[in-house]
Amino acid sequence: MAMFNKIVWALPVVFLYILAFNNNGLVEASHKVFLHYQSLPAVSVQKLHRTGYHFQPKKHWINDPNGPFYFNGYYHLFYQYNPKGAVWGNIVWAHSVSKDLINWIPLEPAIFPSKPFDKYGCWSGSATILPGNKPVILYTGIIDKNNTQVQNYAVPANLSDPYLREWIKPDNNPLIVAEKGVNKTAFRDPTTGWLGADKQWRILLGGRNKDTGMSFLYRSKDFMKWNKAEKPLHSVAGTGNWECPDFFPVAEKGNKNGLDSSVNNQNGKHVHKVSLDATRYEYYTLGSYNAEKDEYVPDKTSPDNWKGLRLDYGNFYASKSFFDPSKNRRIYWGWANESDAAEDDVRKGWAGIQLIPRTIWLDPNGKQLLQWPVEELETLRGKKVHLSNVELKKGDKTEVKGITAAQADVEVTFSFPSLDKAEPFDPSWANLDAQDVCDKKGSFVQGGLGPFGLATLASQNLEEYTPVFFRVFKAADEYKVLMCSDARKSTLKNEKGWYKPPFAGFVDVDLADKKLSLRSLIDNSVVESFGAGGKTCISSRVYPTLAVYKNAHLHAFNNGTETVTIQTLDAWTMKKPNEMN
Repeated sequence: MAMFNKIVWALPVVFLYILAFNNNGLVEASHKVFLHYQSLPAVSVQKLHRTGYHFQPKKHWINDPNGPFYFNGYYHLFYQYNPKGAVWGNIVWAHSVSKDLINWIPLEPAIFPSKPFDKYGCWSGSATILPGNKPVILYTGIIDKNNTQVQNYAVPANLSDPYLREWIKPDNNPLIVAEKGVNKTAFRDPTTGWLGADKQWRILLGGRNKDTGMSFLYRSKDFMKWNKAEKPLHSVAGTGNWECPDFFPVAEKGNKNGLDSSVNNQNGKHVHKVSLDATRYEYYTLGSYNAEKDEYVPDKTSPDNWKGLRLDYGNFYASKSFFDPSKNRRIYWGWANESDAAEDDVRKGWAGIQLIPRTIWLDPNGKQLLQWPVEELETLRGKKVHLSNVELKKGDKTEVKGITAAQADVEVTFSFPSLDKAEPFDPSWANLDAQDVCDKKGSFVQGGLGPFGLATLASQNLEEYTPVFFRVFKAADEYKVLMCSDARKSTLKNEKGWYKPPFAGFVDVDLADKKLSLRSLIDNSVVESFGAGGKTCISSRVYPTLAVYKNAHLHAFNNGTETVTIQTLDAWTMKKPNEMN
């Protein structure tokens, strides 16, 4: 369960300390909660900045996607939802179903506080399909005002109902309570279950011991009686509390087929993902899982700390994956919160979106995951424009006309004749992350090979724009490719409490063919970008004042001294799904 934590707070707030004191007498973490707004229903819903084709309910607050799964022809998405207001609070499991991951049918909440074992909250969890094609949900319940967390289960009331509208919480809950010595307020977000070599079920729970983040491992023969393993599956000192863990196998290099969580493929790898409460980012490692010993060891190429691999280098948190047996793929789904202030969310009547679900698989290099929007998204593509072989010299920009630039899907491949003008990578940046480098080298800072890319959600005279771009650096005997999505010029508004960072990640790509590709999903207040075929992904939330609706523009640009060429560019106006909005 990811409670929302704005970067900058504009209003007086009540501090809710949701995690216990550690042995040093220090509070583990605190979250700021707007008690006076939690139950203030939207009087009206402002359409400005609402997305057109991303998932969001008609009003109010949403966060973590919960327990997505495929069952008897339907995809089920549950998500944390406040039915009473546009800030975090009063959380229930909202429920929608779809046949294609794009057009959604909203249903009544599936799980909501109603029993002693979840009286104070129904937080995040996952779904598992048990033998006999029987879905079961595991979720975290809050049982008192001290934020004590337990793990509960729920089952469908009627398996013949294609929508699985009603869910029952049996009275033998909770199934799991924290053992002595385990922090009861950092003990949450059960994963999808998997079968081990001994045919016992396993799940992980996120938590911590002092400043060591960990994934607690539990085993069960019948999915009802659970026993905690002596050791966590994985832990890392100095990373703080782990939320929303995920653990699953991926097939061998370059194989796009997904695997059920219980598969132990000796030719593939396992992925261990956590959401870090301290940074509000997600990190993952690739490694080896010994199913007999229940030991997970990250690869040496997977940094196991705050400098590790990330699914998304932007506004992306509390993600959840699931295996889709209908198309033999694994899908990842993440949540993007708002980057404005809480009072703005209350005023507009809504907050939060689910990003476009992504298919994931192991990169042929074996060192990272690749991600790409699910293919069903392409059914929303409408009017198309195409460009090819357009040269962009230093300072050039080319407008992509003929589409609705505020709601678009853009795929572009840039080529360049040489790497000779790549800028030297300053040795003093060695300990900086990509975001710090982007902060120094934005799209408006002239370079050698780059910056070049797309200026999205741009106003007529470029007073506002959100650039997504590449810069190529030469570092010792290698090239480093920086990808940025820079929100600093995204709006003329300079509101207190708004977060407008230069998100960035490095791209592990071979430049032998002297090409870089980029795909950006633009949707009024969100820009989701996929660099080099999904090697690096960045999502930004932005709120332009001029570049809205028909007044938004899209440009391809180059601000480097090396000429780059738009080899191909295809852009589509994106239609709205049939449901949701």
